[in-house]
Amino acid sequence: MQSLNLKMFTDFNTGTARPWPGRIGGGLAEFEAAARRPWLNGRDHMKALKIAACSSERNSGGNGGLESQSQSSFLSRSQTYALLKQQMEVAAKSEDYKEAARLRDSLRLFEEEEPILRLRRLLKEAIANERFEDAARYRDELKDIAPHCLLKCLSDATTLGIRVQVRSVYIEGRSQPSKGQYFFAYRIRITNNSDRPVQLLRRHWIITDANGRTENVWGIGVIGEQPVILPNTGFEYSSACPLSTPSGRMEGDFEMKYIDKVGSKTFNVAIAPFSLSTLEDDTDTF
Repeated sequence: MQSLNLKMFTDFNTGTARPWPGRIGGGLAEFEAAARRPWLNGRDHMKALKIAACSSERNSGGNGGLESQSQSSFLSRSQTYALLKQQMEVAAKSEDYKEAARLRDSLRLFEEEEPILRLRRLLKEAIANERFEDAARYRDELKDIAPHCLLKCLSDATTLGIRVQVRSVYIEGRSQPSKGQYFFAYRIRITNNSDRPVQLLRRHWIITDANGRTENVWGIGVIGEQPVILPNTGFEYSSACPLSTPSGRMEGDFEMKYIDKVGSKTFNVAIAPFSLSTLEDDTDTF
């Protein structure tokens, strides 16, 4: 599990977005090579998927207790959801529209019957309609069954006038849910709202998967650069992170220093936690 930097990013001044690279078959070398290139019946299918998910839960054993069974259940459902989305995308790209429609219906059925997706939808509707008592109840239910899902795919934090915004996206085309391989891209915007120029020296990521396994990743600069960010300007780049689970989280910090005075001490700028999830929220991108 590691964070992969992509040498492609949105032009902060023009707002021109470059597309994500194409599919990859696996491995860091192939991923970097790709980055250099331009960018059944519904209910029956659901029943089969549910049987597979239940089988997976039974095979996980009872030694872990109810909590581990719940975690296994969630991972199975997340994998099923990711598989359905990927299969629908493949069917649509191959112009098998009949199959794509069937898979779309399967997705809709899954979203209605999946507790996390249903509660998130109900929570959003309750907030929009100002039914705050209902919203509080739905949020409490979500906290009980999947506290991680309340973490957004968008984060925003400011340290000493340096603002860091992050937006993560699940990349279906590069993921292989059946093999436990999931890819997530994230876009970072750093804005210097202070009155002093700064330079980004190092990055530190804390990456946690759905099983609670955590890895710390350190590196020099970002995308091979140590950018200088002048007051009232910004720097933006894109990168990606592979996971072996359908969800996880990232957080960390950038080590920076002021460059207008010799001997200035370095300081850390926080990157607030954000979600990596196949069950993406629909927060607007920044």
